[in-house]
Amino acid sequence: MGETKIDAQSWILLLVLSLIWGGSFLFIAIAVKELPALLIVLARVGIAAAILIPVHLLVLGKLPTDLKTWIACGGMSVMNNVIPFTAISWGQHHITGGLASVINATTPMFAAIFMAMAGLEGITARKAIALGLGLAGVLILKGGGFGDLGAQTLGILAVVLASACYGLSAPWSKTRLTGIPPLTTATCQLTLSTLMMAVIVGLFGDVQGYWAASSGTWVSLILLAALSTSVAYLLFFRIIARAGPSFVSLVTMIIPVSAILLGYAVIGEKLTLHEVVGALVIGLALVIIDGRALKFVGLIPAQSPRP
Repeated sequence: MGETKIDAQSWILLLVLSLIWGGSFLFIAIAVKELPALLIVLARVGIAAAILIPVHLLVLGKLPTDLKTWIACGGMSVMNNVIPFTAISWGQHHITGGLASVINATTPMFAAIFMAMAGLEGITARKAIALGLGLAGVLILKGGGFGDLGAQTLGILAVVLASACYGLSAPWSKTRLTGIPPLTTATCQLTLSTLMMAVIVGLFGDVQGYWAASSGTWVSLILLAALSTSVAYLLFFRIIARAGPSFVSLVTMIIPVSAILLGYAVIGEKLTLHEVVGALVIGLALVIIDGRALKFVGLIPAQSPRP
C-alpha cells in the first residue's frame, strides 16, 4: 500500500460510505414489512455475491482454490454475514432501523473485548471506561433492564448479538486473513454465506415469500445487496487504500446519524428521548475508545500510541 492521504476526497468517500451503510438499516426496515429475516439475508448475500464474483474475476482473476483460504473466509461468513445479517434483520421486525444502527455502533467495543481475550490487544483504563459507557448506553436505550423479554427487548438483544459477532470477527480476521486480498475475502465470504443461507432457508424458510413481495420490497432488497453490501465493500477497501484503516474506522460513528436521518426522512422513523440519550452515551463511548478526539483536545498525550 502506498502513502495514505487524508484530504477532502477522502472525507467525501467516508461520508458516502456512511450513507450507504446507514441506508442498509432503511432498506431492511422496508423489507421486514413483507419478508422474514432469512429471506432478506439470502437475497442480500446472494445478489451481492453475484455482483462481486465477476468483479473479482476482472480485477484479480479466478477465486482461490486452497482450502486454508476458504476455511478462513468461512469463519468470516458466519461471524460477519450469516449471524449478524440475520440477527439485525430479525431485530428490525421489533425495533426501528435508527435504533438498530445505534446498537450496531457498539461493534468496536466488542472488538476490543475479543481482541483482548485473544491476547492481541490489552484493555487499557480508557477502553474499560468506554466499555462501561457502552453498556450503560445500551441499557438506557432499553429504558431499564432486560428482565421483561418483550418484543423490543428481544429486538435489541438480537442487534447486540450481531454487534458481538462483528466484534468477534476482528481477532479472526487479524489471525486468519493476513495476506489475503480484501476483495478475495469479501467475495469468498459472500459466496459461502449464500450457500449457507440457501441451506438454512431450505430447512427453515419458505421461498414462496419472494413471489408475494411487492416491487418496493424488491427494490429495497436489490439496493441492500448491490449498494449497501457490494458497493460498500469496494468503497471501504478504496478508502483504506487511500487514507488508511484508522481513518475509515471513523465511519462507525457516522453510520447511526445517516441511518436515523434516512429513516426519519423516508419512512418517518423517530427515536424516543431515552433512545436519544442512549445514543449520545454510546457516541461518547466511541469517542473515548477511538481516542483521536481526546488527543486533539489534549486530554491524552498526542504521541501516545492508539490502543
